Amino acid sequence: MDKIAKNLQLALMCIILVSTVIAVGMEINNMFLNQSVMLADLLLMFLYLEVLAMVRVFWNQQSISITLPLLIAITALARFIILQGKEMDPSALVYEAIAIVLIASAIVILRLRHSEKLGLKKRKSK
Repeated sequence: MDKIAKNLQLALMCIILVSTVIAVGMEINNMFLNQSVMLADLLLMFLYLEVLAMVRVFWNQQSISITLPLLIAITALARFIILQGKEMDPSALVYEAIAIVLIASAIVILRLRHSEKLGLKKRKSK
């Protein structure tokens, strides 16, 4: 059963990898056809780049660090805020900014949970 689950994970990662590469190709094709590169295009390419990085990390380590999807979420929220423009509701901007701060705080907490400087690392019993 464990081998089936591992093979299924690898198959799904391959599908994600191929789908992301196809999406990048389509985005580059759209930029070429439109003969312009917009900020939205660049931010979308960064999202694709982060997904590819997550696939690479999974392939090498056979596990996904929780911080990678959180970083992708921050990038996606930032892209959403930037692309909404000036006509957006100010309260929505505050909520989205709070979401970014909460996700960033979660990343800091996750990275510091094993920190020796804070004395949070488990001590070996003698």
